[in-house]
Amino acid sequence: MGTSQPELMECREEMLELTKQLVSIQSINKTEGEKVIAYSLYTLLSNLPYFMSKPNHVTIEQTINDDLERYNVLAFVKGTKTTSNRTVILMGHMDTVGVDDFNQLHEYAFSPDEWMDILKDKETPPSVKEQLQSDDWLFGRGALDMKSGLASNIYLLKYYAAHPEELEGNLVFVAECDEEDGSHGILSALKTLKNWKEEHDFDYVAAVNSDFVSARSEGDENRYVYKGAAGKLLPSFLITGAETHVGDAFDGLDPNFIAAELTRQISYNPDLCNEALGEITVPPVALKQTDLKPTYTVQTALSAYVYYNFFIHSWSPKEVLHKLKEQAQIAFTNALNSFEERYRIFCKKSNQPYKQIPWQPRVFLYEEMENILIEEHGETFIQHMNNFKQELLNDDTLDTRMFAARVVEEAWKWMEDKSPAIFLFYSSLYSPRIELSGETENERILIDALERSVEDVQPDYNHPIAVRNFFPYISDASFVAMSDDTAGIKAVENNNPGWGTKHYVEYQDIRDINVPVINIGPYGMDGHKRLERVEMTYSFEIVPNLTNLVIQRVLGDKLKK
Repeated sequence: MGTSQPELMECREEMLELTKQLVSIQSINKTEGEKVIAYSLYTLLSNLPYFMSKPNHVTIEQTINDDLERYNVLAFVKGTKTTSNRTVILMGHMDTVGVDDFNQLHEYAFSPDEWMDILKDKETPPSVKEQLQSDDWLFGRGALDMKSGLASNIYLLKYYAAHPEELEGNLVFVAECDEEDGSHGILSALKTLKNWKEEHDFDYVAAVNSDFVSARSEGDENRYVYKGAAGKLLPSFLITGAETHVGDAFDGLDPNFIAAELTRQISYNPDLCNEALGEITVPPVALKQTDLKPTYTVQTALSAYVYYNFFIHSWSPKEVLHKLKEQAQIAFTNALNSFEERYRIFCKKSNQPYKQIPWQPRVFLYEEMENILIEEHGETFIQHMNNFKQELLNDDTLDTRMFAARVVEEAWKWMEDKSPAIFLFYSSLYSPRIELSGETENERILIDALERSVEDVQPDYNHPIAVRNFFPYISDASFVAMSDDTAGIKAVENNNPGWGTKHYVEYQDIRDINVPVINIGPYGMDGHKRLERVEMTYSFEIVPNLTNLVIQRVLGDKLKK
């Protein structure tokens, strides 16, 4: 611990003003508001004296490989306290989720004062009513997720732009769009970060993401800061059956029956929780389950589709595929056993002869199926699938998940053996896991800076501030560091049917940055919900000061104990 407790910056009022200003801009993901907030922020920064004298230190840039027109805002301040290439990145997203949950009051979602006045006259839980009366909570869409976190980063950038003589090293600011959907913002920003690294000789030694944090359980009073981040995958399964008229139900095999057994096997399965560094992920859960019949018929479906949310701490995407292939094998076996048992009972009750069922469990990874078909059909299959994918891109109704399903469905048509099967693949963005274990010098410096800075600010705050190893939600922090090896990433590329057409990520850009990242963000409740709210004392006072102490220590002027 330092010899004396540092003096904290008085930042609450400016943080409140900045947060309200940002919340007032309706920057819902995939709307014009994403563009509006970027230009508003760019104008705000460009008019600061530092950036007026150094206009090339701030930029607004359109995202790349994006179907929508939207922008990131990036800026940097070069410290003059000493000459140093050490550079800290502050990052946060500008977009929010929608406001359908506000119903007819959606227009007030972006006006915190008016919204809170309305809520005071509404029936709300006692704890919410108390918070509304306390003058320490701010309600509104984005107030928590994560415009107060973005405000903290803006505050610190403005401070060092006015006082570069207090900064040893450099501070880079990234405000990215599209965190709530496809992370086009941060993936595009990586290109600029790489360019600045070369152009300005920046040595990226740490990144601080400012996404929101919440209690982990009811009654939990901790305010959490996180080292690293959980990874997020979307394992997906296309299941083919044996079609039959429903009047002859046992002559075929309904893929929905297999899908139901697959979900029973995978959803909420503790064996699929990944433990690392003493922390455990939540188990997978189904996010979609459907058959792919386009219209009503009295035939059973040809195929069904299901995908699951899957968090990881230490497993690689390759390991996850192998674990889920085993689970799918178990589910398929259980489904056939159950089918056979019910068929035998039916035959006995109806006095019909029992016939041996003809199916065996078959489970393929997408790359296994593709290799089989290339071996069987060669260039003809490859060319057909390339053309099919290009034509499929014209269908704007398909997201990456349904696009992938259609590709697998088309490839299956080329399989000579049409008996029921399960095909396993990834159909969406992989947000890489980040393990911050102290293996490198930069990791050790950052961990030490974080832990000592928490000790320093704790006396000024009446709830415990706890440090954990994995930010437990999806976060753009996943795209500035890489813990996976090449084989792990290759498994993502080879098993995503839309890879290179509907979906593509330049994971090498992440490796090229590869900066240890932590999360210091605002504290609040009900993110993504109608009663979204942020606690001001922690979020507007502690968060900027804690982040600032980490910046100073990492950049070197307070490294010595």
